[in-house]
Amino acid sequence: MALKIAVQMDPLEHVNIDGDSTFALMLEAQNRGHELFVYPVESLVLGEGGAESTLHHGRLSALARPVRVQRAKGDHARFGEPTRLDLGETDVVLMRQDPPFDMGYITATHMLEHVHGVGPGKTLVVNDPKSVRDAPEKLLVTHFPDLMPPTLVAWDRDALAEFRSRYGDVILKPLYGNGGAGIFRIREGDENFASLLELHFSRSREPLMIQRYEPLVRKGDKRIILVDGEPIGAINRVPATGEARSNMHVGGRAEAVELTARDKEICARIGSHLRDSGLIFVGIDVIGDWLTEINVTSPTGLQELDRFNAMNSAGLVWNAIEKRLA
Repeated sequence: MALKIAVQMDPLEHVNIDGDSTFALMLEAQNRGHELFVYPVESLVLGEGGAESTLHHGRLSALARPVRVQRAKGDHARFGEPTRLDLGETDVVLMRQDPPFDMGYITATHMLEHVHGVGPGKTLVVNDPKSVRDAPEKLLVTHFPDLMPPTLVAWDRDALAEFRSRYGDVILKPLYGNGGAGIFRIREGDENFASLLELHFSRSREPLMIQRYEPLVRKGDKRIILVDGEPIGAINRVPATGEARSNMHVGGRAEAVELTARDKEICARIGSHLRDSGLIFVGIDVIGDWLTEINVTSPTGLQELDRFNAMNSAGLVWNAIEKRLA
């Protein structure tokens, strides 16, 4: 059956078609005969009127454009005329806008709950908006403390300083960023620690995460993709010379890698929680033997996985979505 699919994302015109996971998902959906619409999160409208209102109570719509995609640089998307699309009349909404995970992001999850699993057709939002809201990526992992390196989340500067004194070489992370933004490595003896805390807390009311630095990151930060709780493969992201972060956004290099016994153990521990929470497409980060993040908002890595493993990872995501709809 052809599905009606709405994709909530940042401008499709600007994506890198050789690396963008949302583009891969859209291309696979189109190849399956599904109908695609795309819209920015800012175009969401939630009706609050009574019976006389032109917007029915609880109706969620977006100003969406029908689109056809193709793997042609400079001509990868062809749009139809914008139309006000009732998201409750779609089969699937892909929530794929990039973080930061701020109040705007959180509000969008609340709005999408009005259509997720509601009504005769039961629109499926991927990933489940309530579960996304309840699973900030750097905090969800703290529910599995034995899988993590030593970690602290705190406002208290004395507690952060004590942790740093105990482990010496540490990583400071803002909780709600993405792409490696705002992450610092503080080596033992570095005199900038107190200044970085001052800078962060002068600009933010949020706590900081501090983790023991894992030297094995020099050999790579493994991104493992899970679909409906099951691992489908991994890539290794190696930091650029002179860079503590391995994110592709800041120059990390992708390479092929196999899942270890420890990787499989980690996936087995978290898989049922992800599946039961409606978190269909998830990317986790593993350094050595340690789980460092569980990415549920807009995970990446599908196209890199395909290149190294000669597979169709977007197809596996759609198999899981279609199975849920069935």
